[in-house]
Amino acid sequence: MRVMPWLGAAFAASCLLPPQAQAQTNRFDGNWSVEVVTEQGACDRAYRYAVIVQNGRARYGGPENFNVNGQVSPNGSVSASISRGQDRANVSGRLSGATGRGTWSTSGGRVCSGYWSAEKGGDETVSFPAGASAEGKGTQ
Repeated sequence: MRVMPWLGAAFAASCLLPPQAQAQTNRFDGNWSVEVVTEQGACDRAYRYAVIVQNGRARYGGPENFNVNGQVSPNGSVSASISRGQDRANVSGRLSGATGRGTWSTSGGRVCSGYWSAEKGGDETVSFPAGASAEGKGTQ
């Protein structure tokens, strides 16, 4: 299993708000383009994901199954975790206006870490590095 394809969902999970705030429009609502980059470990080098945030909730359009838990505080602080099987990624960072950035790290089957950055208004679909496929196989 490749770790990188599910890290974009970690950002999506990070945008979930507590239930009492979910029905309200959120200043982070909209389309986001999220780039996830590996700095250490044997995970794929980089991926870009389209993430949609609506009413404070984010969704990821990929076919993978994840257990996600996360939120954005009123000041934009991002804290989230995502897991699948024995792999887990912890995500932290901050959204501010139309941009965001932070760090991520995994534990479990494969240990990797890196950073993520996001721009509001992105409408790309998932894009993979040269030589990689939708299953995450290819160059690292």
